[in-house]
Amino acid sequence: MIIYNVTINIHESVHDQWMKWMQEKHIKDVLATGKFTSARLVKVLIEEEMGGITYSIQFITDSRETLQRYYDEDAPRLREEGLQLFGERMLAFRTELELISEH
Repeated sequence: MIIYNVTINIHESVHDQWMKWMQEKHIKDVLATGKFTSARLVKVLIEEEMGGITYSIQFITDSRETLQRYYDEDAPRLREEGLQLFGERMLAFRTELELISEH
């Protein structure tokens, strides 16, 4: 199992708009690609020096190959929408995680 983790710091001035978009549209759009089985949105509880509020969105997929297909076929379009709506008020970075075990 691969976890595609997107960590986002969102400026307070657009937080509510971003949260609505994330929960009602973006996560659903990513899941609709058929490349992920589930997603979770979690809040990072450590305050950032730069301000804003930080979240992690974790999308679960079966393999790195499927994740690569998402990058190739879907990611540019889905990322562009966030950039158009929130621009520099949203800072994102992405990591790929492999599940080793659950206890």
